[in-house]
Amino acid sequence: MKKRALISVFDKDGVLDFAKFLVSKDVEIISTGGTYKYLKENGVNVIEINEVTNFPEMLDGRVKTLHPLVHAGILAIRDNEEHMNTLKGRDIHTIDYVVVNLYPFFEKVKEDLEFDEKVEFIDIGGPTMLRAAAKNFQDVVVISDKNDYKVVMEEVEANGEASLKTKKKLAGKVFNLMSAYDGAISNFLLADDEEEYPEYLSVSYKKMQGLRYGENSHQSAAVYSSTMLDGAMNTFDILNGKELSYNNFKDCDIAWKCANEFDEPACCALKHNTPCGVAVGTDAYEAYMKAYEVDPTSIFGGIIGFNRKVDKKTAEEMVKIFLEVIAAPEYDEDALEILKTKKNLRVLKFNNTPKADKYMVTVDGAMLVQEEDSKLIEEIKVVTEVKPTDEEMKDLLFGMKVVKYVKSNAIVVANNGIALGIGGGQVNRIWPTEDALKRGKGATILASDAFFPFRDIVDEAAKYGIKAIIQPGGSMNDQQSIDACNEHGIAMVFTGLRHFKH
Repeated sequence: MKKRALISVFDKDGVLDFAKFLVSKDVEIISTGGTYKYLKENGVNVIEINEVTNFPEMLDGRVKTLHPLVHAGILAIRDNEEHMNTLKGRDIHTIDYVVVNLYPFFEKVKEDLEFDEKVEFIDIGGPTMLRAAAKNFQDVVVISDKNDYKVVMEEVEANGEASLKTKKKLAGKVFNLMSAYDGAISNFLLADDEEEYPEYLSVSYKKMQGLRYGENSHQSAAVYSSTMLDGAMNTFDILNGKELSYNNFKDCDIAWKCANEFDEPACCALKHNTPCGVAVGTDAYEAYMKAYEVDPTSIFGGIIGFNRKVDKKTAEEMVKIFLEVIAAPEYDEDALEILKTKKNLRVLKFNNTPKADKYMVTVDGAMLVQEEDSKLIEEIKVVTEVKPTDEEMKDLLFGMKVVKYVKSNAIVVANNGIALGIGGGQVNRIWPTEDALKRGKGATILASDAFFPFRDIVDEAAKYGIKAIIQPGGSMNDQQSIDACNEHGIAMVFTGLRHFKH
């Protein structure tokens, strides 16, 4: 029995050469709709699907390959005598190659289309054929990725057929694709469901690139892009420098999010996933210089995030030191030329502001999922006799925005839109308080990511001249801290919302 291939592709890149190759190997081609027309117009002898099924396409193309004469030809086990006799008795021809790529649901779900329009890009016939062929991979070559045409052609040319190892891999790729495709559709349809966390976690990500290594050189790593969300970290452009490392991706995410907490021009300098300098200013230059001057040691080898265009003056300052990455929404041409003089400096243009999404992290054998921490305060409540001034309140909110991005226990001391001291990642709250205050000379406010268990934080702050404190409140010992503030003449504000970052 002559071999047959069923080809039905949305993305026709490379398929013409592959079809012609199969024909040269005496393989008959069956095709559908637009693929049939494309192949025929380009000189390929092709059989239209309805000539096989004796049934016309219907329902605007929703039904064309969903037919026993197609799926029996795919699913029949060639070494099973009963299967083959059934095909023979019903005059069904085997299908030995299934070449299908899907309607572009991943792309269309992100576009500004009506719900019903997006639904029409949910492929049914394609996945059904792919699944059938992948299940019967011992006998059927299934191709869901145009990049696999070459390897199949090379093996058929050399050995007359694709190897079992290759067929198994191609089948695995089908189910890998289908899990992401189905996950994206599931998330799309459940987006407005009242049950925020469904019974099964469906995630849909596509490999962006392999990474040289992970957190350390002995750890392998890769980065995957969401098929559902165009966020900051899967739409940026690299304008200069090497590809990002695993640690660069994590650091850029925090630096970019922190800078974008602010409406005014802001700069976040970051090292090891922790801000080491954050400031706002009249422009990117002023914000950078303030952030740099706070800690010119830690910023060395760090990541810089801006929420405004980088100009020449700012670029000239940044190239004076070693930096790993600069992330900004725009660059002046002359600024970019200056930055490009640093061959390995990664210069990123971010095309999207941070988008609130689910945050996922793996633990051994499980996945934790939560909302992103996108809210700053629940309610401002002054709990002391002294009230903060307008300038102090402005700095208090500035400090709380920064503290969100510092590892717990997190303390930030600030003045005039500059985070002068940042402490975090300690197992008690007094140590990061001492660290931040010692470094934060001239600070007038203190921000904390969580409540004070004791009054020791207030007493320590008073030693350094802190005038106002912002914290969530909620401790059994809140009154002790309030009393301490009243004793020292410090204003204290409760927000009702903590910002632990583990």
